[in-house]
Amino acid sequence: MPYRRTEQVEARLAGNRARILQAARQLVAEGGFREAQVAAVATIAGVATGTVYRYFPSKADLCAEIVSRTSQREVDIVATIAQTGGPAPQRLADALRAFASRALRGRRLAYALVAEPVDPEVEGARLKYRRMLGKVLQSIVRDGVAAGDFPAQAPEASAACLVGALLEGLIGPLAPTAAEDEEEGRRLIDAIVTFCLRAVSATEHTTGKEDSDGHPPQQPVASHVSGHRSSPTTRKLQRRRQ
Repeated sequence: MPYRRTEQVEARLAGNRARILQAARQLVAEGGFREAQVAAVATIAGVATGTVYRYFPSKADLCAEIVSRTSQREVDIVATIAQTGGPAPQRLADALRAFASRALRGRRLAYALVAEPVDPEVEGARLKYRRMLGKVLQSIVRDGVAAGDFPAQAPEASAACLVGALLEGLIGPLAPTAAEDEEEGRRLIDAIVTFCLRAVSATEHTTGKEDSDGHPPQQPVASHVSGHRSSPTTRKLQRRRQ
């Protein structure tokens, strides 16, 4: 008769895995992936080193799981904002602001998730994270185009550019050597949000001096970017525990 694990055994195994992941996440948040050595993870989790390898064949596998689980939580928060309804520019601004605010509150962990040099397995999880975030932003841009809030554009390409601008804008301030300045952080978030909204709100440049009707090329315009405040729902999500 095949052996079947009892509920007690299943609970113990699940508990071990959860403690290992929590310990690894703690170490990454404190010093990046280089600090998440298997022996250190085992010590904090209260298990043997061999037990860690029973759940995760390598450190890279463990770190990839940290990226997947942590980034999924961040994407879920952005997705919640994206689904709140209301004008697309407001939702886009709220989503970007929430993501950036949470990243700046957990700088070391956020830097590890988006910029720290990693093994290919971890980089694969990181790329999946970027694609998931892009899908959420793409849905907002598509809604905005359909409602006339944004001009006609390719939502998928626009969303990929938004993800790039968001993450690249944060990398420098998230770096371990960067000084923490709350006021500077707020200005950075405002700048990122404003830039991204202008990017999807601007009218298209023509390539020549005149368009097909003989009119001069239009200059980019932006809307919904001044005096912006996050909605109450977004402020709650921004404060949600990292």
